[in-house]
Amino acid sequence: MNRKNVLAILGSPHTNGTTAAMLDLAIHKAKRVGYVVTKINLYEKELSFCTGCRACMDTQICVQKDDIQSIVVLLQKCHLVILAAPVYWANVPASVKNLFDRLLGVAMEETDTFPKPRLQGKQYILLTSCNTPAPFSWIFGQSRRAIRNMHEFFKTAGMKPIGKVVCTNAKNKKELPKQIVKKIERCLK
Repeated sequence: MNRKNVLAILGSPHTNGTTAAMLDLAIHKAKRVGYVVTKINLYEKELSFCTGCRACMDTQICVQKDDIQSIVVLLQKCHLVILAAPVYWANVPASVKNLFDRLLGVAMEETDTFPKPRLQGKQYILLTSCNTPAPFSWIFGQSRRAIRNMHEFFKTAGMKPIGKVVCTNAKNKKELPKQIVKKIERCLK
């Protein structure tokens, strides 16, 4: 049996919050359908900020020596990435944006026109939570902009989306709403 690998990334500092619960549910479902899952928490990783040196465009890996090297290995070995990140100011948290910046040369090759993707054949699922209630989260672009920014990284890298789930009005939720649970489970059939 050819087992497929999942890289599950938590981009939230709250390991017991709504975003983490969404990721944990996705991990549980992925394991139930036969995926081998590796979970990382970006807030537990040592990741320096991108310096903009662009050396990675030639080397295909960041020249700074920290946890990015091990993340790159996991990313290159996986078939599916599940990224769970809350909405911060209608965007992703700094840890997620920094991860994208640090993966520039891993994700794409520069050309004279549009960037050439380097991670084709992989898939991704995006999970996000936002304290703003629906429909205001969508109307005012809170969760929509965060999803768009995450999607842009993976699309440029050549990866294919298989799902996105947004949980609005997340503040003080004790458990995930049933419709959110169903949406996450449908992503991993």
